[in-house]
Amino acid sequence: MTEQNQTNSENTKGNWYDRYYKKLLIIPIVLIVFCFVYMGVFYSQNNDFFLKDISLKGGTSATIYVDVDFDALSQALMQEFDEINIREVSDLITGEQIALTIETTADAEETKAFLEEYLGYELDEENSSFEFTGSSLSESFYKQLLIAILVSFLFMAIVVFIIFRNPIPSLAVILAAFADILMTLVAVNILGIKMSSAGIISLLMLIGYSVDTDILLTNRVLKRHEGSVNERLYDALKTGLTMTLTSLVAVSVALIVVKSFSVTLTQIFTILVIGLIFDMFNTWITNASVLKWYVDHKRRRK
Repeated sequence: MTEQNQTNSENTKGNWYDRYYKKLLIIPIVLIVFCFVYMGVFYSQNNDFFLKDISLKGGTSATIYVDVDFDALSQALMQEFDEINIREVSDLITGEQIALTIETTADAEETKAFLEEYLGYELDEENSSFEFTGSSLSESFYKQLLIAILVSFLFMAIVVFIIFRNPIPSLAVILAAFADILMTLVAVNILGIKMSSAGIISLLMLIGYSVDTDILLTNRVLKRHEGSVNERLYDALKTGLTMTLTSLVAVSVALIVVKSFSVTLTQIFTILVIGLIFDMFNTWITNASVLKWYVDHKRRRK
């Protein structure tokens, strides 16, 4: 491609973006409205913003290191207990079952007694482990984690305002980060994932990932002066997408690796994969369009 043709191609892309970047904002607005409506309905039905697992609700988590039929035990547990969740833990290399993890709202003694009766022998420290978390302790821990998210989000907002000292670009960064968390929670609820304490911690990590690319974008557009706005946006896009896609590939590979043997890591990486996908959308459509609108409006007023 000659230099003239390349310039014409870039101008065509720039003209297309100049015509449609405001209309692109309709997509995130519709999604955010949908998310608010969905979360409102979900909260009215569940009295919370997401489903909680044993670590946040209280109950027993049991791991048995025995070879037992998964489907038969699942049926027996579902008939005995009102709320039950059972997962296989497999060897990473061979794929063979090495343990079963059982979560229930029943207490540890009741769960252990049923399993011993079903298996026909005593469960001890060598072939099993039982952990019981009281509902009051779980509720306290849950509240502390929510406070940690709110505080981290607040401090993130303060830092963003200090860096840019301009309300519109700062609010655009905060909006993008908030939309990442909101959309990720909606996706988690739609998939029926029960949030654990590790899942909430992954939301804290997601705030960091989100703000990283949004600050990169805002800094390139506002604080650099060489080239046009579209050129600075494109330059930030190349760097930011490289960062996010690298993280996304690494997290996706880690998710595949840990899926067979670690429930905790599986949930962390699943939420991060969902959140990073939404981060690309909210950074390069939502935040980028708001920034371009702001810069163009500011330039026309001069």
